Amino acid sequence: MIGLSVAVGRFVEALFWGIFRVAGAVAGVLILGVVVLIVAWVVARKMWARRKR
Repeated sequence: MIGLSVAVGRFVEALFWGIFRVAGAVAGVLILGVVVLIVAWVVARKMWARRKR
């Protein structure tokens, strides 16, 4: 019975860390995407301002 309890505990722990790993990867990709969009927007504005002169 104790062995089953340990197995269930380890399964729940592995599931917990797996969910956190996926959530962390998704958050990292979203943050990277936002940073890329901001940099592209700044570069596009600078190019547009230079072209208007």
